[in-house]
Amino acid sequence: MSRILDIFERSLKRSKADQTELVFEREEFYLTRFAESRIGQNMGRADHTIWCRAIIDNKIGIARTNELSNEAIDKLIDTACEICSQQLPDPQFKTLVSSPNTTSSKGFVEATAEYAAENRAKAVKKIVDLASLDRLAVSGMFQTSQTEMVVANSLGTRQQDKVTQARLSITLSDDTARAGFAQAFSRDTASIDFAEIAQRAIGKAARPSEPVSLGPGTYTVILEPEAVADFLLFLAFLGFGGKGIANHRSFMADKIGSQIMGQNITIIEDPQHPMMNYMSFDYEGVPRQKVIIVENGIARNAVFDSYYAGLAGTDSTGSALEPDNSYGPYPKAMVMTGGEKSLADIIAETERAIYITHFWYLNFVNPMRTTVTGTTRDGTFLIENGSLKAPIIDMRINQSMLEAFNNAELLSAERRVVPKYGVLMYVPAMKINNFNFVANE
Repeated sequence: MSRILDIFERSLKRSKADQTELVFEREEFYLTRFAESRIGQNMGRADHTIWCRAIIDNKIGIARTNELSNEAIDKLIDTACEICSQQLPDPQFKTLVSSPNTTSSKGFVEATAEYAAENRAKAVKKIVDLASLDRLAVSGMFQTSQTEMVVANSLGTRQQDKVTQARLSITLSDDTARAGFAQAFSRDTASIDFAEIAQRAIGKAARPSEPVSLGPGTYTVILEPEAVADFLLFLAFLGFGGKGIANHRSFMADKIGSQIMGQNITIIEDPQHPMMNYMSFDYEGVPRQKVIIVENGIARNAVFDSYYAGLAGTDSTGSALEPDNSYGPYPKAMVMTGGEKSLADIIAETERAIYITHFWYLNFVNPMRTTVTGTTRDGTFLIENGSLKAPIIDMRINQSMLEAFNNAELLSAERRVVPKYGVLMYVPAMKINNFNFVANE
């Protein structure tokens, strides 16, 4: 990373743009895929991307390459400047950001970066051996990776950091439609308990009862953290970013300070939380900030990059995405507070409900009302008289996520980190009333 900074320093000095930003991101990842209890693929990939954002007379040009040399970076800057000449001025653009230099690397674990394919295979074998005791086949993936980032601009920003991560996702099943899902995430492979994850999935898939079918209607549900994270991720895309606030396309637009969720819901963007240890700065080199998004159900703040912070008359929260993205900022490290009861206790005191492990997919139906549709998957059960009974044939939902978060009766004390699309979420399980199902799948 220091060599990259040296190249960036030289190239920034020769740039003819009014302001220039250079971003380097390198990812090295290794993946083991398995199906029917056999490993089918071991692969690795290393690549890097360099972006240049040039500003000339409020015209913005963005270019990128994966060639790293003095000559290539000089050419990249020239290309971005040429693109500027083809643009119209953006009167809403304020300026790039001058950020204090930070050095973190709290999210980097050497053992994860060096974790070998043999170790991934041993972990898979442990899971396969446990699952075979219940005549279950295992499918899924186990990935380890490391990411490095360097950001420098002509205003003096100089940032560098690196993180590692390990992700495991498994589905256990057999030819009688029994199925169970579990996943894990950590910066440190040593903290992943492979036997516990296997048992979590086995506990769902090993239930021998014949599945039952429930009709459409409203039910009480208990969502595992993975299902809660599915909803939270879509809420973040729809409403927690500064672009939606500025364009009035967010359900939080004009509702800051208003009650939008139940009083037991608090959502915080907390990149430096010890369960997250996210990259310490964003793609503009701005340190990632702790932001209270929802507090006791009240909408408090959104997250911003420098552009949309300028429109909103506030400061960037360190939430910028890649320079050439079209999404605008959204939170990448969300933490939900939990409750006081364990998930086991919540189940034990529930007379009747549907237990949902996760959703196979979600799609928007009405973004402003936060309504989504999707199906349950890999562990949906009927709860009766305080215990999980028969599995339920998977069902389709048509549900407003805001209404669900308003109808949350209980949150579990235990929480789990769930990774999805580059976002980390540390979330509890939730018991929700009046949850809407429209059909069986």
